[in-house]
Amino acid sequence: MSLSKKTVARTPLHKRAITVEVFEREDGLWDLDAQLIDTKAYDFPLFEGGEHPAGQPVHQMLIRITIDSTYTIIDAGVDYDAAPYKICNTIADSYQQLVGLNLLRGFRHDVRTRLAGRQGCTHVTELTNVLPTAAIQGIATRLNRVKAAHEQTTRPFHIDGCHALRADGEIVRVYYPKWYEKPDSTQ
Repeated sequence: MSLSKKTVARTPLHKRAITVEVFEREDGLWDLDAQLIDTKAYDFPLFEGGEHPAGQPVHQMLIRITIDSTYTIIDAGVDYDAAPYKICNTIADSYQQLVGLNLLRGFRHDVRTRLAGRQGCTHVTELTNVLPTAAIQGIATRLNRVKAAHEQTTRPFHIDGCHALRADGEIVRVYYPKWYEKPDSTQ
């Protein structure tokens, strides 16, 4: 990927990496493993004493959710491989509150309601934001492998979910003709 050329010298300070892996389980369920890693490009003093070395994770939080084919969470777990304070990992069990939530119906709102502020961990709660789209990218094709687009009885949720999959666009016309909407010529 190419962005504009930099014309001013820059000093790296902070890097955040988020990865998500999606797994199909033998029991018909799905696991999503998400990880957030923050590193600093400089050493800094720790609250509890000592110094944190540059390049080592300041935050390394992991969340695993297990979902069923309706995108409903049936299990959740959080682990901390690195955190700036010893107390950080004591909130991990609170993420069991994700159980029962559906990734496609008000998920982000429900997470904020249950785990915002002192009720959760800023970083893990932020990490949950990527779970709905990762789940869709990871399992939607597998779930639909049995049912061709022309056999579906309900409109696929991803139509009109982005510019490329707009109902009046070429991709929907070709792959989801049942739900294609002829462009409005008056616009």
